[in-house]
Amino acid sequence: MLSLVELLLATMCLLVMGVNVWVLIDHLLTIDVPPALTHPLKFRILHYCFHLTMTWGNILEKMNICSTPHFFRFVQDSSVWKKNLGVFVKDLRFGTIPVRLFQPKAASSKPRRGILFLHGGGTFLGSLDFYHNLCTFLARETDSVLLSVGYRMLPYYHHPSSVHDCLNASIHFLKSLHAYGVDPSRVVFCGDSIGAGAVALITQALVGREDLPKIRAQVLIYPILQTLFLQSPSHLQNANVPFLTKDFMMTCVTRYLAIDASWKDAMLTGAWMPPSAWKKYEKWLGPENIPKMFRSKYQQPESPAPFNEAAYLEIKHIMREDLCPLIADDKIIAQVPEAFVVTLQWDIVRDDGLLYKKRLEDQGVPVTWYHIADGFHGCAPFFERKFFFFPCSLNLVNAVAGYIKGL
Repeated sequence: MLSLVELLLATMCLLVMGVNVWVLIDHLLTIDVPPALTHPLKFRILHYCFHLTMTWGNILEKMNICSTPHFFRFVQDSSVWKKNLGVFVKDLRFGTIPVRLFQPKAASSKPRRGILFLHGGGTFLGSLDFYHNLCTFLARETDSVLLSVGYRMLPYYHHPSSVHDCLNASIHFLKSLHAYGVDPSRVVFCGDSIGAGAVALITQALVGREDLPKIRAQVLIYPILQTLFLQSPSHLQNANVPFLTKDFMMTCVTRYLAIDASWKDAMLTGAWMPPSAWKKYEKWLGPENIPKMFRSKYQQPESPAPFNEAAYLEIKHIMREDLCPLIADDKIIAQVPEAFVVTLQWDIVRDDGLLYKKRLEDQGVPVTWYHIADGFHGCAPFFERKFFFFPCSLNLVNAVAGYIKGL
């Protein structure tokens, strides 16, 4: 007869095996692997690990042991072997905001370029540690002083905590450039995913600030810039492409904006938006603003969907400009710094970058556009991973470094 301990161990083994098998089946049935991807098997393995970690995080959260974001960030940070080749690294605090400073070891006869970096992850994933090697690479390769900001994240902090932290850290950095040996005329703001969205928001917020050095350029790496129109070509074509699938994106969005998950369908269909509001924003967000090459096989849903007033009253705050840099006034857009915009073919938010590119160009702001045909959302930090290396990741970071060096 089995002892109690043996019974518990057998139950745990069955549970672990059952969860792992379920995650594998779910992955195989729901995930689309981009046909242009160089290493499709590695991509599947990486996403399986991602999905498995998220599933166990959800289980632990339901058991009141640990929140999903905390568990996932623990696992992701444990996978990083931090490298400081050619760079001095120092952890600091700007008030309550943790930041990490990267300074090239080589001597310089003049002030260096400065980079303020805001990491991605939807305030769900990402951290100073997870982006450590990317920041080291950018600081070393561009001979720049780089400051990475560790803004507040889920599960305890929601919008606008992260944006406030990024804005306050940006202002502190801009006021302290001489202390870090940075040339005030060569400061670049850079970010990926939601971090790129924060870069766009901050560059708009600092327009007209005569007490601060002007930002030289903004680097937007697969930016998330709006949650108003979620029926664009990329949202429909890449809904099941990792790592930002439709389901995970909505998990991040609803948690970040403190919206009950029951309103998810209203957000996805646009039923929450009054017809008068869509008429106002359509000139900027409508699919006709996206190049034809990205609209092949796209059938636009009926828009707007039947209006749901209850949904509108619950989530109307997402129309605020401090959440959606794509709907800023033309007079603000016209004054932001020149931009380097990176878009990825197999990215659910690809069209955000394309729409912002057009908005900038329409207002006379210089834009350099870099599109990666085999890229997927979240690929940037994998440029130096051994087993999980993807050519698109290295191409992306080299392109960003090349642009910054050319300023």
